[in-house]
Amino acid sequence: MITTAQFTYIPLKATDPRESIDFLLELVAQHDVEVDVNYLSTSVRGETEVVFDLIREMYDTMTIEGEKFRFHVELLNPTSGEEEN
Repeated sequence: MITTAQFTYIPLKATDPRESIDFLLELVAQHDVEVDVNYLSTSVRGETEVVFDLIREMYDTMTIEGEKFRFHVELLNPTSGEEEN
């Protein structure tokens, strides 16, 4: 199954918010997902397990880093991969 997730990461109290965002985008680039970076959010599309693992890894990584943040995730229903969104 293929899942699409759109997420918005908002660093709170960061001295350089862009640094935190760039760090997460580098993390996303290490996974086997299609990525679409927009001004306010990022969308990823890939195997359902990969997408969920990525979301968990992002959340855990920023928690370990001691960041204060908001992390919004929206999920589209999974598809067989043969269907168009």
